[in-house]
Amino acid sequence: MIGLSRTLRAFLIFLAVGIIASCSDGNEVEVYDVIIMNGTVYDGSGHAGVLADVGIRGDRIVAVGDLSGSVTTKVIDADGLAVAPGFINMLSWAVDSLIHDGRGLSDIKQGVTLEIFGEGVSWGPFNEDLKETFKANQGDITYDITWTTLGEYLDFITDKGISPNVASYVGATTVRMYYLGEDDIDPTPEQLEGMQELVREAMREGAIGVASSLIYAPASYAETPELIALVSAAVEYGGGYISHMRSEGKYLLEAVGELITIARETGAHAEIYHLKAAGQSNWGKLEEVFSMVEAARAEGLEITADMYTYIAGATGLDASMPTWVQAGGFDAWVARLQDPEIRAEVIAEMQSGDVEWENLFHDAGPDGMMLVAFKNPDLRHYIGMTLTEVALARGTTPAETVLDLVIEDGSRVGTIYFLMTEENVKKQIARPWVSFDSDAGALAPEGVFLLSGTHPRAYGNFARLLGKYVRDEKVISLAEAIRRLTSLPAANIKIRDRGSLAPGFYADLAIFDPDKIQDHATFAEPHQLATGMVHVFVNGEQVLRDGEHTGAMPGRVVRGPGWTGWQD
Repeated sequence: MIGLSRTLRAFLIFLAVGIIASCSDGNEVEVYDVIIMNGTVYDGSGHAGVLADVGIRGDRIVAVGDLSGSVTTKVIDADGLAVAPGFINMLSWAVDSLIHDGRGLSDIKQGVTLEIFGEGVSWGPFNEDLKETFKANQGDITYDITWTTLGEYLDFITDKGISPNVASYVGATTVRMYYLGEDDIDPTPEQLEGMQELVREAMREGAIGVASSLIYAPASYAETPELIALVSAAVEYGGGYISHMRSEGKYLLEAVGELITIARETGAHAEIYHLKAAGQSNWGKLEEVFSMVEAARAEGLEITADMYTYIAGATGLDASMPTWVQAGGFDAWVARLQDPEIRAEVIAEMQSGDVEWENLFHDAGPDGMMLVAFKNPDLRHYIGMTLTEVALARGTTPAETVLDLVIEDGSRVGTIYFLMTEENVKKQIARPWVSFDSDAGALAPEGVFLLSGTHPRAYGNFARLLGKYVRDEKVISLAEAIRRLTSLPAANIKIRDRGSLAPGFYADLAIFDPDKIQDHATFAEPHQLATGMVHVFVNGEQVLRDGEHTGAMPGRVVRGPGWTGWQD
């Protein structure tokens, strides 16, 4: 069929299904469930794309090349489209959004086929106290917690039915809370051994390593030796370490040093969550971070990072207050905020740039803080307003307003912080050891998701990379961007048979128009789906067809290297 038009070629392959039974000359004809024809195939290696066909049988890719003489019942003509491995979201908060809506629409529409959970807190291992704490912290989406271990949670969510695959780190914070609650105390040797055994159990269930989030209470109470002990337990099973470091601002360099030390002491691969230099006074530190990481890599340490493609981050108002006031949990925190003397001390620290905790109130400033998520319906009219605007409306100072909103809302209050510079975003994208994350749920512009605002990264992070930074600004090539979305993170987390487009790998595929891929979500109007992703396959099943979700829920648990099931 060489030399035929692409349309005719596709038709003849499809027609062959009807005549193959009549063939009796003894020649074998390859039969596939799906053939993706005429696309430019990017295999995830970083090499330039090539015109080729892709054959899928069951849940695997079985052939890449000229499949003209093959037979299939389903042909997808990818003329003019890029055909890539499915994208890996290195930091996903779809832990509960997928419970409510298994489609994972905002990410599927960007080609994400694997969501990685666990930034400091993981949805297991739980004891009864932790179950109650996690239930109390639920927002607009509520659900029963019927599982205990992390492995049981992952089985629960996939048994329910979801479109993307999922994997998880075990959270260092969750492990700490299991034994120590939310108090600012150190574990005893016996408690630390118990914490290590929880890590080992999670690794045997398929966790991919240990994750920390060290600017938040109670995670911030963990000292370096505690983290080394937990990571060492994960390393026994081939796991790694990933961290929202102790600082991304004033003490950024010291925090990078701690991460490198943990990698050196344990032998673990170590990754920096959502790399950034936060706060204008810290923007110039990024080059030194690059130097530190690359020196460690030259030493033989496996140090990498991931990032989102925006100049603002998003977290809660807890990141605007000292961690000591939050010791003991939310109720203890609120009680302290209502004590006049403690309240005055907290406000004084918030307004100071000379504190040891990560002070986002100071680094972003009230004009650089946008409030986006409340539990209390009476406060939701503030969504989309800056802290300055809310303070003016309420007649209180910005610092007082922060404390009052936490008390009145009964939550940490979802907040966007404008902290970074566009120049640094581009510099980070250009580093070959940086992959990508949304640091957000997988949402849909409908129903319960519209009760709160969100960061636009939930809807646009990956499309923004491919559109704005690859196509429009040419910061990196398309082939390199695909490598960083696929094979790089897959290798970092040591998962099997994913992240590359090659025979034998799972058929997780993102098929998109490089000329049209585009994010549309903004800070003012975040609930807008990306466009330009045409087809998406997960485990050989099509979940996006011509830009529309098919309703398929083929997502599975992707297990880490320590999973005991590898021996089955």
